[in-house]
Amino acid sequence: MATPKRRQSSSRQGKRRAHDHAQMPTLAVCSNCGAWHIYHTVCGECGHYRGKLAIDVDATL
Repeated sequence: MATPKRRQSSSRQGKRRAHDHAQMPTLAVCSNCGAWHIYHTVCGECGHYRGKLAIDVDATL
């Protein structure tokens, strides 16, 4: 198995890891109640997804 001949510099390591940081999820406004929710997920406030009732929030509480 091959092994590296030279040590990789810290700047080169930093360049490789530059895109590994955590990113904020994309948010969207609910068309039913106007609350913010994560994109492509059911609204936690009213239970609607893409204009249709997906889950009954009152029944789950």
